[in-house]
Amino acid sequence: MSDALRPRALRLIRLLSRPGFHLFLTGALMVLGFVLAHRLSERSGREELSALSTERLELYASNLAAELGRHASLPSLLAIAPTLQALLQTPDDAEARRAASQMLARVNVRAGTHQIFVTNPQGQVLTASEALSAPARLAEALAQGRTHFFAADANTGSTDFYLLYPLRQSGVIVVRFNLAPLEATWVDLGARTQGERILVADDQDVVIMSSVQAWKYTVLGHADPSRRQALQASARYPQAIGADLELPASLEAHQGQQVLLPFPGAKPMLAQQRQIVPLGLRLVALSDLTEVRRRAQLAAWGGAAFGASIGLLVLYLSSRRRALRQLTQAQTDLRQAHAQLEQLVDSRTAELRQTNEALKTQIAQRLQTEGELLQASKLAVLGQMSAGLSHEVNQPLTALRALARNSIRLLESGRQDAVTTNLRLMDDMVERMSQITRQLKSFARKADEQVAGSAPLLACVRNALLLLEHRSRALDVQALVDLPTGLRVRAEANRLEQVLVNLFGNAIDAMQGEPERQLRVQAQSLDAGRRVQIKVQDSGAGVSDEQLQHLFEPFFTTKPAGEGLGLGLVISAKIVDEFGGRLRAERLPQGMSFEFDLDVETWEQADV
Repeated sequence: MSDALRPRALRLIRLLSRPGFHLFLTGALMVLGFVLAHRLSERSGREELSALSTERLELYASNLAAELGRHASLPSLLAIAPTLQALLQTPDDAEARRAASQMLARVNVRAGTHQIFVTNPQGQVLTASEALSAPARLAEALAQGRTHFFAADANTGSTDFYLLYPLRQSGVIVVRFNLAPLEATWVDLGARTQGERILVADDQDVVIMSSVQAWKYTVLGHADPSRRQALQASARYPQAIGADLELPASLEAHQGQQVLLPFPGAKPMLAQQRQIVPLGLRLVALSDLTEVRRRAQLAAWGGAAFGASIGLLVLYLSSRRRALRQLTQAQTDLRQAHAQLEQLVDSRTAELRQTNEALKTQIAQRLQTEGELLQASKLAVLGQMSAGLSHEVNQPLTALRALARNSIRLLESGRQDAVTTNLRLMDDMVERMSQITRQLKSFARKADEQVAGSAPLLACVRNALLLLEHRSRALDVQALVDLPTGLRVRAEANRLEQVLVNLFGNAIDAMQGEPERQLRVQAQSLDAGRRVQIKVQDSGAGVSDEQLQHLFEPFFTTKPAGEGLGLGLVISAKIVDEFGGRLRAERLPQGMSFEFDLDVETWEQADV
């Protein structure tokens, strides 16, 4: 080192060795550690809180969508009810209105909805499950061609959801159910967590559901006096519009934004939203940042302590081992705390995912209910036929046993011709049993829900009669089939046979105790041969006018208790409706006639 630089180096060493410099260095390191640790911890905490809130938003959205879609298929099932169709054909008939009202009241109780009613295209109520006046928004929704809308209950202040289903006969089925139970679960969850608030806003940015009751019917953004007056005049809300929450107009789902609500004592919160486009809703989650800030402050003080440790390490070189040991211990504690936090977050994330999977499974099971109900009806028919079919198969088996023993004796006596005759009889009996079992296997298999290809009508009728032959033969039923051999219809054969088995079985049940038992199956050309009408008629006792109005309602049956579920005609009507036809019932002077029409694939004989 040169003589010129040596004085400067000595002054620098003396400066670095002064206590004041080390105190300044320690203070600077403390400030730097405090700022960096606070920023990093706050960023990490906000990211974790944002991720957790995003998953909860998805869970709330799935829960809301599942609740709103729970009754989505109810209007379409009601649309095929003969009682409602009769009302729409004669809307001024008081008896038709009374019958439809009674049917809607029963369905309303069983389905767990609040109201079901039918209106004309102008929104005038034709019939309802209970006395009511049409909601103010109904006419507006019908004019706009909407399939659903939200409206507030003027009595309770809760939110109602209305499902609209237009009918071809110039009418609309409306199903109303209340969202107060779902909102109550949110309120209970918000009361227990004290860290998250959920809001649901409509297309006017007015809160219609909230885990905080005081925030209902407030405005998410800012509403000037003219807009407030317009919202209040719209009659969409049962009370005065509340204060402005002044939330930003655009909130991201995965990157939350810090907001401060304009309320006394309000704390900073992380706001995130999820758009539910089909329903025109905004689902907003507000998460409390108090815990994140508290952890950031703790981390900041930890960073300041770390900086002070570095400064003290430089200041007190003599205590290096003790300072390193303290630093190592502090780092270990920090890692343990971080590991515990990650474990807690992973555990809660796993619980949320498990809950989400359970909700998806429930939705899938509800979608499968309709197909399983169709298969259960077929298995119920097979169960009812099991005793007769076992007798049908047991008789040939007994005859086969007798013929086999007889053939052995004939062989011993050398009578070859008689043995040949016995073998032919045995072959015929085996072929008959094989035919019955083949048809049973075909009928029992689960049919494809989609209509594919075409089905030979005469073969389907014969297969259905074969399954019920033991019952018809026991009652001496005369089956008269008047169908062309080349007629093929657009339908799935297995499901068409299920319809025919249900109709034939009902006809045989109706003819018990009658002196004349005739079952007729006829076909009549429609629409210049493009469609065909199939008629199934019996000579039974028939049903009364009141029973005729309820034949196609679920769980309605004229059979004694334990002999029928009342689902056969409902399922048959739905299958025919999916084939593009309609199942109808008509009283005859003696017996009943069930008719349905299908598209024709080929018809080799034009005259039936």
